[in-house]
Formats: sequence, structure tokens, C-alpha cells
Amino acid sequence: MSKTILTDQELLQLYAQGSEAAFEQLVNRHKDRVYTAIYLMVKDQYLAEDIFQDTFIKVIDTLRSGKYNDEGKFLPWVLRISYNLCIDYFRKLKRNPGIVTSEGDDLFKYMKFDDTPVDRHMDVVQSENKLKEIIDLLPEEQREVVMLRHYFDFSFKEIAEYSNVSINTSLGRMRYALMNLRKLIETHKVEIVRVSE
Repeated sequence: MSKTILTDQELLQLYAQGSEAAFEQLVNRHKDRVYTAIYLMVKDQYLAEDIFQDTFIKVIDTLRSGKYNDEGKFLPWVLRISYNLCIDYFRKLKRNPGIVTSEGDDLFKYMKFDDTPVDRHMDVVQSENKLKEIIDLLPEEQREVVMLRHYFDFSFKEIAEYSNVSINTSLGRMRYALMNLRKLIETHKVEIVRVSE
């Protein structure tokens, strides 16, 4: 390959013509962003690595089958696959509540708590579990925007591209999600424990 920096689309074309090196370059270009997005959602290194590998297996299968639509949005497409694999994993988890990571953490955290004092730990865990249940009650579009924003660190522009909607629509979904979360928290009388800084 030349020293010229090729676009994702050019690398995809080279891969379609049989260049494994082109695909390797694509993976190297985007692996940190994809892995980080997965890890932020699952909070477990080994699980994140598994889902990362499954993501790129799916990418390869789709590319080889010729089903990929070249719309100039390779990274959002890969992130969508990784997000869907995370969601599939969590759906399976619902049948087995209480599964923890190899480090002993709750696998599906909706709130981040750092340096939690020991005497507050149980309150925090209960608060997280309640909030998790409440987020699951949101309509799917609102739940998706909350997860993409807070776990995949998507900008609203990226959320809009990912969801094939306008930025205003993605902002609106977040606004409604937050309003609904407040109502649900009041309705279910959930006390959200916050760790003081």
C-alpha cells in the first residue's frame, strides 16, 4: 500500500479485491473506539474482548457476503453491530439476574460511582439496580439514546446518524427520556444514592 492515507471506503474496496492488509488497517484505525464503547457498556475486560471479536466476525461475514451498503459510515455501522451484540447479551442476562464480572462488579451499571465508601456500598448497589429497572421501562427509542449517549459516549450528531434521524429528534428523545425517568423515579419512589465528591 502507498503511504497515502486511504479512506475507509478505499480500504473496503481493497478488501473486497482480496487485500487482507486493507482490512487489518481498518481494524487498527477503529479498534480503540469500538473496544472502548463496548467496555463502557459491559464494564468487564474479558466480556468486552469477546464482544469485540464477535463484532468484527460479523463485520467480515457481512462484507464477504456483499451485504454491506457503502454509505461512507463504516465506523457508525461497526458501532451499531457492537451495540446490538451488547444488547443481545444483556437480554440473555435478564434470565440470569445478579451475574457479576470477574472483578465482582455488577455487569450492567447505569450509574457510575467511584471510590464509594464501604458503608454506602449496599445503598449504591440497590440504587443502581432500581435505576436499571426503571431505564428498562423507557420506550425503546428513548432507552437507546440514553445508552448511546452515556455508555458509548456518542455525540448527538453520532446518535442521529446511528438512528437515521435528525439531531433534533435525537435531542428530543433524550429530553423525553429524562422527563420519563424523573416521573418513573417519583412513581416508584426510588431514592437515587449519589456518592459525594
